[in-house]
Amino acid sequence: MTASHWARLKVEGPYPLRRGAWYSVSAFVKDEVVVRLGRAWVSVPWSVVELAGTAPRRWTIVPRPANAVLLPEDWGAQYAVCPQCSHRAPLRGAPATMHCPRCNRLSAVAWDEAYLGRK
Repeated sequence: MTASHWARLKVEGPYPLRRGAWYSVSAFVKDEVVVRLGRAWVSVPWSVVELAGTAPRRWTIVPRPANAVLLPEDWGAQYAVCPQCSHRAPLRGAPATMHCPRCNRLSAVAWDEAYLGRK
């Protein structure tokens, strides 16, 4: 199945979705969006997601959360999320493109986005 819509979180909150990752949308139900999370389907409020009509093509730059536990300290104040496989990776400098260490795809970096208030 090819998704016709994609969603990612646009706010901080207690949602099971990873920050910066895009998820395929299965359905829109009342005030919720149903997205694929691994092998399961998860509903989240429509108001907390950003929607796109095409598959993501650029790395999302995500500000490091204040309570980060699983992110290495040497990643600094922000990290990147692969548009293809949602793998997180450290930013080294300000590259225009990055290869994903997991899926090995080369993608542009979305430096022009202000994701989650990143400046």
